[in-house]
Amino acid sequence: MKKIVDYRKLLNVDKAVELSSLKTIYRNMMKEYHPDKFQVEEEKAVAEVKSKEIIEAYHFLVSISPETHALNTEAYTNTITNSNILDFEYKQSVLNIQFFDGSSYEYFDVPRAIYTKFVNADSPGRFARRHICNSFPYRNVVKVTETA
Repeated sequence: MKKIVDYRKLLNVDKAVELSSLKTIYRNMMKEYHPDKFQVEEEKAVAEVKSKEIIEAYHFLVSISPETHALNTEAYTNTITNSNILDFEYKQSVLNIQFFDGSSYEYFDVPRAIYTKFVNADSPGRFARRHICNSFPYRNVVKVTETA
């Protein structure tokens, strides 16, 4: 959650920001902090760091936005219902679950108690579908590659 809050603070947006507004804010901030705008090397270096932070924040917030989730609901539902869990990793309240279909999702603010129950569950996939997948903010880390 700290990551989400920090990125929202950086871009000065709230939880309910729409993608179009977020994009406008991002573009305006990039115009202000673009490294090519500065001539002095020190200022240019600071602007480069700041612009990288802005880019990272923008892409992260786009990936967790409700509008993005709405566009990918069918694929997400298909993954969590039809694909078994291949592997998972838990670090600092972030649970990363990899599925056999090649997709991987990060779930944020997962309490350690829920993670412990997930690990000890008879069926981790069923537990994840019931208690994790639609209960915590998430983002797609690895998109499924389609074969023709």
